[in-house]
Amino acid sequence: MALYLTRFSYMPETWARLTKNPEDRREAARKYIESVGGKLHGFWYAFGAYDGYSVWEAPDNVAMAAVAIAISGGSALSKHETIPLLTVEETIDALRRAQKVGYRAPGS
Repeated sequence: MALYLTRFSYMPETWARLTKNPEDRREAARKYIESVGGKLHGFWYAFGAYDGYSVWEAPDNVAMAAVAIAISGGSALSKHETIPLLTVEETIDALRRAQKVGYRAPGS
């Protein structure tokens, strides 16, 4: 299964609702990914450009896209980004394959 990093920010209204009724959103996130046969590996809140980060495991890109679409369409987030993660081994494989691509820089 593939791993994905998501970065998200809540709408101000979402923070207001959570302030009135604090809730552990890890359980909701866990249910979302399990509905497509995946697993939640971690869920964190942060300061900075994004309010939170999560690491998910999903059977494939389509399964992860389904979760991302459902979450993004729920109107609780102002930003949501899903980033596929590669293992070190996958990256080494990609580096080896890159040798065969034969890229030529523009103008050279």
